[in-house]
Amino acid sequence: MQKLSARLKDLKASPVRAMLEASIRPDVISFAGGLPSEDSFFKFDAASAFSSAMQYGPSEGERELRELIANELKVRNLDCDASQILILSGSQQGIDLVAKMVIDRGTTIAVESPTYLAALQVFRFFGAQFEELPENINDIAWSKSNHPPLAYVIPTFQNPTGKCWSKDERAAFAKTCVDNDVILFEDDPYRDLAYDECERTPVAAFMKNGSWVYQGSFSKILSPGLRIGYIAASKDLFPHLLLLKQAADLHTNRLSQYLVMNYLKSPLRGEHIKNLIENYKQKRDNFALLMKKNLGNMASWDAPEGGLFFWVKLPENTNMQNIFEKAKERNVLFTPGGHFFANSESAYPSMRLNFSHASMESADRGLTIIGELLRENQ
Repeated sequence: MQKLSARLKDLKASPVRAMLEASIRPDVISFAGGLPSEDSFFKFDAASAFSSAMQYGPSEGERELRELIANELKVRNLDCDASQILILSGSQQGIDLVAKMVIDRGTTIAVESPTYLAALQVFRFFGAQFEELPENINDIAWSKSNHPPLAYVIPTFQNPTGKCWSKDERAAFAKTCVDNDVILFEDDPYRDLAYDECERTPVAAFMKNGSWVYQGSFSKILSPGLRIGYIAASKDLFPHLLLLKQAADLHTNRLSQYLVMNYLKSPLRGEHIKNLIENYKQKRDNFALLMKKNLGNMASWDAPEGGLFFWVKLPENTNMQNIFEKAKERNVLFTPGGHFFANSESAYPSMRLNFSHASMESADRGLTIIGELLRENQ
């Protein structure tokens, strides 16, 4: 066999993607992926998009869509214009582009602990090392001469923990990045899924100077199958990201872009978001009741203020791999928490449970099985 890229040895399969094929079987109860509920998808009238979307398009994305997104970001107090917006083929592409821009083999980047497992997959592929951020932002000990080039964070309904940073934490982290010349990479795919009152101003909005990348997605409020996300970036970084996008896929699917444009201009948008939030909040609350019923005092968790996940902490003696395998044998899937830690020594017994996809009847059956396996482990 020909010699292949040395990077391939660092490329491991995503545990969630590996379970996706099994999760779509009707006999499987899946709490594993961040799958939105199918009844939450917006009903598109696609006919108007076809005639305009068949030719090649600009690498940056459709100008009108970029202007609409820039206007949305200004409402969030993030001051940027359409020339700083890049439309992505899903927000996962944004992680790939930023990694290509910053990471060489051995580059150390800062991440939360735990953090989004698919981001870790990309960072590892490019050879990154990791510095785990302390839980208290004020405990960060960077200096001008000793700091990572990039910090990747999910401040709003963090994946997997569901944590939402306070305004003070956001302002403090922005200042720390600016003072130490650290690029902020802020991932914000869940901000629209807010069930309780909490601070959602982007950290990037506090970056009056410095370098930053802010990433959003339409997967959780429209349809993940559209594969549409976007990046807004400070003016020093945007040209590099654009060239990397051109080299990756020329441009994002234009039909999907037109569908998103139609959604952003639709008079039905407000009602769609309102119904989505009401539906998911009810699912969250019902799921919390089922967890209390089935997991009881065998685990601890906090109901998330937004997003799609419960982060469940388990006793130190829990054999996560054994429970995962036995649950899978009984057609129940979840994501073991260890996958979300950059450094394995920081991991503790835990699991991430998605509450948005399964029906309440299925969720009750699945959580009953997990509860039985936890009792066996005691």
